[in-house]
Amino acid sequence: MALTFAITGIMAQPGSAAKSDISFKDAKIEKAYKDYLLLKDALVASKTDGAKEAAVKLKTSLGSVKNSQDAMNEVTKMAGASTMEEFRKSFALLSNHMTTMVKAAQLSKGVLYLEYCPMANNNTGAYWLSNEKEIKNPYFGDKMLKCGSVKEVIQ
Repeated sequence: MALTFAITGIMAQPGSAAKSDISFKDAKIEKAYKDYLLLKDALVASKTDGAKEAAVKLKTSLGSVKNSQDAMNEVTKMAGASTMEEFRKSFALLSNHMTTMVKAAQLSKGVLYLEYCPMANNNTGAYWLSNEKEIKNPYFGDKMLKCGSVKEVIQ
């Protein structure tokens, strides 16, 4: 019985980094958002090849989403980028466009987090979307992985 309480206590730790399972009513937005997460994760890991591959996937999925031209322009730049700095600069603008798109869409399951790093873009700050509350900064990767905060919960 004590073991049960111990296990339950461990599993119910506050601030756990559980990911929210996301679904949208519009399957095209859902696909684009999931491809955006692949791109964000590649930037968190500072993997140029992974970011390029994810940008190409996102560009394809955005092609079928209405009113996605601004996001498409940024992801097109990213598909041609060769440095992490280029990827991250376009990612800031892409994240703003994706935020507008996902807020206009309807979630059918889960929550999204709009997160913010005040030091990104030469201290002008930048946002990104995540499906987990834990901060994993795509603008600095492992240099400043935890820099940032949740600014909004989108449900």
